[in-house]
Amino acid sequence: MPSYEELRELLDPATTVLLTVECQQGVVGPDGALPELARAARAAGALDRIARLVAAAHDSGVQVMHAIAERRPDGRGANHNARLFRAAERLPVQQLVGSTAVRVAPPVEVAAQDLVLRRLHGLSPLAGTEADALLRNLGCRTLVVTGVSANVAIPNTVFDAVNRGYTAVVVADAIAGVPADYTPAMIRNTLALVATVTTTDDVLACLKRSRAVRRA
Repeated sequence: MPSYEELRELLDPATTVLLTVECQQGVVGPDGALPELARAARAAGALDRIARLVAAAHDSGVQVMHAIAERRPDGRGANHNARLFRAAERLPVQQLVGSTAVRVAPPVEVAAQDLVLRRLHGLSPLAGTEADALLRNLGCRTLVVTGVSANVAIPNTVFDAVNRGYTAVVVADAIAGVPADYTPAMIRNTLALVATVTTTDDVLACLKRSRAVRRA
């Protein structure tokens, strides 16, 4: 874990973006397509912590971006080249464009200044989307990663961020995967090698300090 001063330096509001990954009703909602993942995210408190981080980002001037995975009803443009994608096509809840399933799930709130990034393909919000251009235009240097899942989308996001020159910060208690004990193993053995790993409370403390300085 980084020291408070190290983390505060990384989380400069002017160069930091908080990213929520697939925190959508059709994924982590109570009637979502992946009930085991939804239960894990809620039982561990990850979704509540993401909501707290988003609220703090809004208050401190940190840009928030919500990454949503969706598909067209006709499936055009969607991947079919992995078992995961083929299984998703058979799920009872589909992440269809314009549906309730692709709305950001409560208790996470979307503010007017937030960016909502939607993709029809792939495993990562940063691969083959407009995310990189948007982040660079925002002056982003540090990408704070939260959401689901620790199995697929989160590691893909972190690797893509690092490959594109961003400093990735993983909020360990604000991500979730299945089974529950897989998440800490993924963080310890993989993500910690390429990202700064921290906790919700430590990020909130830094953002609170930034908010106080901003209002002084």
